[in-house]
Parts: sequence; structure tokens; C-alpha cells
Amino acid sequence: MPLRLLFFGSAAFAVPTLEALARSEHAILAVVTQPPRPAGRGMKPRPTPVHEAAERLALPVRTPHTLRTQAVVDELHALAPDLAVVAAYGLILPPSVLAIPRLGCVNLHASLLPRWRGAAPIQWAILAGDSETGVCLMQMDAGLDTGPVFACRRTAIGPRETAGALHDRLAALAAELLLAEMPRIAAGTATAVPQPEEGVTYASKLSPQDRRLDFRESALALDRRVRAFAPSPGAFCLVRGERLIVLEAEPRSGPSGEPGTVVALPLVVACKEGALALVRVQRAGRRAMTAEELQRGFPIPVGTRLE
Repeated sequence: MPLRLLFFGSAAFAVPTLEALARSEHAILAVVTQPPRPAGRGMKPRPTPVHEAAERLALPVRTPHTLRTQAVVDELHALAPDLAVVAAYGLILPPSVLAIPRLGCVNLHASLLPRWRGAAPIQWAILAGDSETGVCLMQMDAGLDTGPVFACRRTAIGPRETAGALHDRLAALAAELLLAEMPRIAAGTATAVPQPEEGVTYASKLSPQDRRLDFRESALALDRRVRAFAPSPGAFCLVRGERLIVLEAEPRSGPSGEPGTVVALPLVVACKEGALALVRVQRAGRRAMTAEELQRGFPIPVGTRLE
């Protein structure tokens, strides 16, 4: 049974789901995404990845700054949607919007709920050293990722997997999950199960300080931090007061030394436990390069202290 849909999304995670819905039998009445924001060196307004995808797919786009005005609510209500699909939209839907679709609003979330509710579940799963994660399709309520869950898909987190690679896998998995559940949602036979009260964790919004490498941690923990912020925006440390972005690293069993000290070349740094080889790095305003390339133009000898 074809449904009339509203789609709420902004980030790249939502694009595969939007594309899958556009190829399906369902009708997308409007794509609601966040407004263009200044970005890049010229700080020119840049549309969201979902906005760009919607225009490529010739879908109508709405970019309200807020969903809490009556004019926006009335405009969406007038479209008479059956269902709203939400994925990485970036704003909380108020009760007035949740009540618009006949079948309510469903959300695709990149974790195995109730673990990692919130803004950055992919990064926090890697930071915590989780062995697996997944995506869940849930019925939305007024809480933060607290609604009952229709279905989940699980996947292992690879031992060297970055947030970027995991993001792309989960985005594709989310699209598959939604399309698999849509016939039951449309027929009214899908059952949403309340989330358990045990096992709740929160993936808070990440700050620049979360990206900083503290060599008083173990090499394994710092390796996870590098992977959690790769390929962008990158974890970082300071070398002689200059920020050095670390795009790839490998934990080593040794040699040992004072945490933060370069103990071997091309760029192996002692940690509280073990050592971390900085494999690919980037200086401010420069291209990404290997540690060997960095050493040729910006020598960092053994004994240098990284902060």
C-alpha cells in the first residue's frame, strides 16, 4: 500500500534512505531539512546533504529554521501525510509536528537502542570499544530516542574501522531496514516494543576537546579516539604549540617512555600503556601526509614531547 510521506533529514546518513524511498512506490510530499549554513573557506551558505539529494531527485524541499511556529505546522498538516520518516534531521520534532501524520513519525537511529541515545552514537560506540552496533527503527515520542522500537539490524564493528566507514555501512543498513518494515507499517501490523529500562547510555554531542589526544591514556584508547574522528574532523595533538591532526594511527606494544614523548621514528609516541604510531597526519592548512613525509619537512625527533 503506497504511503504519502514527509521526510525529515539533514546529514549524509539520511541520504541512502531518501534515495531508497524515492525509488519506492511511496510518494514523498516534502523533504524537510535544516537551512543552508555558512561553510568552507569562503563561508558561503551550503545546503545540507539531504537538501542536495532532494534537489537531484526533483523532490520538493522545505528549510524552516524552526518547527515550532504555527505557520510551519499548518503547512505540513495541509499536505495530509500518512507517515513521517526521520533520519539525522538534527532538531527535535515538537508534539505539534509528531501529531500530524496519520501513522505517526518513525525514526532511524544509528545504534542498538537503548544504548547510545543522542547525537553522536557512531563515534561513541567506537570510543567505548563496542564490538557491535546497528540501526533501529522506532516510533517517535516526545523524548530523546526513547520511543518503542519496531526492528533493529546488528553489525560488528571492525577492529580497524573508522567512524566514516561505519557511518556509510549503517546508512545503507538503515535504508534496507526501513524498506523491509514499511509494508507492515502501512498495513498497521508492525509492532513497536518499548525499550528496556536497563542499558541506557547517552551519546552526547561531541566537542573539539573530545578530539584531543591525551597520551596519559592507553594506546588502545587513543587508537579508538583517532578512528572515532576519522576521516573528519580528525583527532589532534599539539607539537611545539602547533595542532597536528591525526588521521590514522596504530597501537604498538612498545617502546616505552614518558607519556607524550616520541620514542621511535617516524612518529611513535609513548602512552600510559603501550605506544601509538601516528601513521597519517595533517598540519593546519596543509595536505594529509604520512609520518615519513611529515618528518622530511617538519622534523619531530625522538625525545620531542607531544601534548
